[in-house]
Amino acid sequence: MRLIKSIIFLVIFTLFLTGCEKQSDKIELKFTSWGSKSEISILKPLIEDFECQNPDITINFIHTPNNYFQKLHLLAASNLMPDVVFINNLYGPLYAGNNIFMDLNGFLEKSRELKQKDFFPEALNAFKYKEKLYAIPRDISTLVIYYNKDLFRKYNAPLPTKDWTFKEFIAVADKLTKDFNNDGKTDLFGVSFEENPLFWLPFLWSNGGGFISADLKSVILDKPESIEAIQLYSDLRNKYHVAPTKSEAGSATMAQLFMEQKLAMHFSGRWFVPIYRQEVDFKWDIINFPHGKAGSVVGCDSSGWAISSKTKHPEAAWRFISFLASKNSIENFTKSGLITPARIDVASSEAFLDKKTPPLHSEIFIDVIKTSISTPVSENYQQLIDILKNELEPVWAGEASAKKLIDKKFVKKLEKNLLR
Repeated sequence: MRLIKSIIFLVIFTLFLTGCEKQSDKIELKFTSWGSKSEISILKPLIEDFECQNPDITINFIHTPNNYFQKLHLLAASNLMPDVVFINNLYGPLYAGNNIFMDLNGFLEKSRELKQKDFFPEALNAFKYKEKLYAIPRDISTLVIYYNKDLFRKYNAPLPTKDWTFKEFIAVADKLTKDFNNDGKTDLFGVSFEENPLFWLPFLWSNGGGFISADLKSVILDKPESIEAIQLYSDLRNKYHVAPTKSEAGSATMAQLFMEQKLAMHFSGRWFVPIYRQEVDFKWDIINFPHGKAGSVVGCDSSGWAISSKTKHPEAAWRFISFLASKNSIENFTKSGLITPARIDVASSEAFLDKKTPPLHSEIFIDVIKTSISTPVSENYQQLIDILKNELEPVWAGEASAKKLIDKKFVKKLEKNLLR
């Protein structure tokens, strides 16, 4: 009897040490994602937990930190798409429109683990294309303005408020732009400047303009409100001189300039919170984007998990996605400061709203969802973005006005690529 008890104890103890039961005949799921070292350090233990709880499944994790979508395109073209794919809504329609991802509406409706009501509607809407839900959201991405509270106080600039306007925003940026030694070179800039449309489209939306119409059928870049906002953004550099030019920034990123206190305000997303918590030694916080004619409107984007339409194991893939999108898993991503959670329960919890660590007003990432819009994204969106980046360079450099450059010929070129 003692021998039997000893054997049972030994088996239990062995299982405890190994963490989970091993099973030889397993389903293998290939899963690909981008991510920094800190992000992967969160993801890998979750994968291990899932495998322990699901001994019939093993995850073959393919980490692709660089040129992610370029490599994903090649996998799709070669019919080698992994079973589960981490994706965002700015690239998603290209795959969803070509039936590379499964429609997950049916899975979500039948799921016991996940419910539609668990997520912000805006996060789910970001992953809908032609009525199909092609991914389950992990996070919801909205842009805010990070600001250096110490610099604001040092130079007697009024702290920004939720109802501040474009005019007030420019005035504050001007007050915080300094040439300390009067050598004609700016040492402190008021606000960041990035040429990626992600950062200047909110100026258009908040002014009543935009790039692509909500129905994805037309380009609205030549609307007077759009042209006016593009010119305003260019003027931050070239008229008001409150934002750095390329030569003034040099090789430094906007985040680096902010951390070095050479930039008072940085317009960006939640993904900078972890590094600012670790590296910044001054007081900082966040505030919503300023108000234009149409209010304060930023894009509401999302990242999440899709299932390949060619997978041989859709049920197993859904079990994996359900685990990654669970409250416990999303809390793990959230505690690091990395994401604004797409799950409503996590967004309203201490894991996200923790007042002990900056930013003090994390709720602003959530508040701005109410007035945000899902970025209108077509299947050819990335090609359109490439055109914008090339064609608008003279405007950002102050060599041409927005009104002169954005003519009917330019819009027709964009629409040709939009509608093909």
